[in-house]
Amino acid sequence: MSRCRIALSILILSFSLTGCVAPPAVSSGKGPSTEEMSFDQLAQTDFNRTVTVAMRDNLDSLTRLLEKLYRRNPREWRKSGATTLEAAIAEGSAAIQNGKTPKDLHGLRDIQILSVALDPDYQGDRVSAFVLGLADMVIQSHGGKTRFYVSDVLDARHVYNAARNVETAAWLLTSRRNVDGTPLLLANEMSSDVTNLSFEREFGQMVGRLDLVANLLDENVRRVGINYMQGLLFFNFLPVR
Repeated sequence: MSRCRIALSILILSFSLTGCVAPPAVSSGKGPSTEEMSFDQLAQTDFNRTVTVAMRDNLDSLTRLLEKLYRRNPREWRKSGATTLEAAIAEGSAAIQNGKTPKDLHGLRDIQILSVALDPDYQGDRVSAFVLGLADMVIQSHGGKTRFYVSDVLDARHVYNAARNVETAAWLLTSRRNVDGTPLLLANEMSSDVTNLSFEREFGQMVGRLDLVANLLDENVRRVGINYMQGLLFFNFLPVR
């Protein structure tokens, strides 16, 4: 057996054993959430894993926002053509995870979709347009990807801008009105009987994750230079074999 085959066999065996001893993924909302071991994780650094998990959690937040907005604005899901609320949520959730955009807004992307969704003249499914526009905007800010590997290069400025766009979208959601003065979409609710700020919480979590990734991207680039200078400072030789 060649050295190449031996090395490959050892790698596969090591990965299999790692999968056996790894703790099970946490799926409840009561603690940290991870995912099952997969072969593609061999091509991910710790930083790649961090960005991948942050993206997953942001898309999950958007899925929860979709459901909350549909429940608060039932007239919107009925525009989607779905026969039930559950069917509309399932279709919208799949679109978020697969990076699809609204069918009636074909050709538009990210902030263009958001602009249409918050236009009082738009007659389509405003919830779908708003959430899918946010999802596409977040994904495009990460180079159009939802999983990240050692070969990927992300722009910290784009991710930072995405965080600011989420803040803007959250503010417009609560402030935009129809010509008759009614909100385009019902979201947060504060009254003597009910207080519901769950929308604000989801937006805040998304902004926090995006800002963290943007800061880590800047730090990652800065550390490359610092590590090089530390090597020169302490006269560390680099390995040659």
